[in-house]
Amino acid sequence: MIKTDILIIGAGPTGLFAVFEAGLLKLKCHLIDALAQPGGQCSEIYPKKPIYDIPGFPEILAGDLVDNLMEQIKPFEPGFTLGERAETIEKQEDGSFIVTTSKGTKHHAPVVVIAGGLGSFEPRKPPITNIQQYEDKGVAYIIRDPEIYRDKKVVIAGGGDSALDWSIYLAEIASEVSLVHRRKDFRGALDSVEKVEKLSKEGKVKLITEAEVTDLKGDETLESVVITRRSEASEKEIKETDYFIPLFGLSPKLGPIADWGLEIEKNAIKVDNTYDYQTNIPGIYAIGDVNTYPGKLKLILCGFHEAAIMCQSAYQRIFPEKKYVMKYTTVSGINGFDGSKKEAKREVVKSIN
Repeated sequence: MIKTDILIIGAGPTGLFAVFEAGLLKLKCHLIDALAQPGGQCSEIYPKKPIYDIPGFPEILAGDLVDNLMEQIKPFEPGFTLGERAETIEKQEDGSFIVTTSKGTKHHAPVVVIAGGLGSFEPRKPPITNIQQYEDKGVAYIIRDPEIYRDKKVVIAGGGDSALDWSIYLAEIASEVSLVHRRKDFRGALDSVEKVEKLSKEGKVKLITEAEVTDLKGDETLESVVITRRSEASEKEIKETDYFIPLFGLSPKLGPIADWGLEIEKNAIKVDNTYDYQTNIPGIYAIGDVNTYPGKLKLILCGFHEAAIMCQSAYQRIFPEKKYVMKYTTVSGINGFDGSKKEAKREVVKSIN
């Protein structure tokens, strides 16, 4: 049985930052995540994708953000149960909880925080009859290591930010990048659309609009894709291809958490208020993209804010007899559970006689 002060389900950026905020309050954390590594989607789906709205970082790669968060929480020695999904939760007589994972690992804590992002997720696959035949043999739904595509011929399908961003990124790595979209207009950021159009004019990205990939060919691995233009259904283009990457987004699912008795609204966990982001079950909180409330914004920076507020409430729940007086880190410094200490240098004032 793993015991901790706060059990966090989900090791994405919001869950990781909650460890730091809890550590400032001398609360220990343990995290559960179905993925094999911390970082959530930032590590699993787009580690090389730049993020532009993290305060203090004009631009930072998603993977680097995770690395920074891991370094930030290192002094607070969090525990991790990775590669296991939180399956069941049992409330104890004293109000604490026991959470059991898909592999039978039990965790006991007075506070449970669900920070699972979009929950468990599956890629939305295009309706190509033989696509499963080529999965991991030339077909990929997630780009984990861009170096795999160096000097290769890549066909990307999709019209959103991911398809645009990866087309821009791989244009400097792959020998050939083609972007296929069934419409003429894209759904992504205007800046990304303009960059792709510029790369198309420079011959670095082949832009194929009003078309779809309708068939895949190859003996043991993918060798080519069949592209059908919508204007003339009979017109087909067979394109020599090493990799086909359909980026149609993810289908989020809460998984077993949906059966825990929590109030669910549009596949998200409803929190009672923004005072502490507690759910309808006292002692269970939801922060980050997994929660919903009036005015909710699904941004990483909002998840960081929710984590800080939640920890204050969790402290009062764990220690109802104590009154916590917040001190700024610039004043109190950071005292790690590993004995480390960070604090600002204090100026020495000398009196003049």
